[in-house]
Amino acid sequence: MPRAILALASVALTIFALADCVQTEQDRVRGIPKWAWIVLIVLLPWVGPITWLLVGKDRTGGVRGGRPGGPRREGPTAPDDDPEFLRRLDEQIRRERRERERRGEDGGDRTTPGDGA
Repeated sequence: MPRAILALASVALTIFALADCVQTEQDRVRGIPKWAWIVLIVLLPWVGPITWLLVGKDRTGGVRGGRPGGPRREGPTAPDDDPEFLRRLDEQIRRERRERERRGEDGGDRTTPGDGA
């Protein structure tokens, strides 16, 4: 049983390191060329994958200008992170309040929140 667990762990580590190496951009590979890392990972169980994970890849975020701790997301942001969306929302709220106040001053039916109207 322990041998099976060690063999499974070795295969899983090798697959993980191999996938990471293949997906890494060439300019972020350190030390030896990417093809040599792939050969090292496949032919030397435990040593190859662990060496790749420790020293083979530049993980500082350099090329894309990413921040430490994670990749930089490109594309749409959440609405509460978008200053333009927040500005438009604030303008809409103010406009609706002015409309309500004007209707209330003109003798319109003024309801308060929670009246069910």
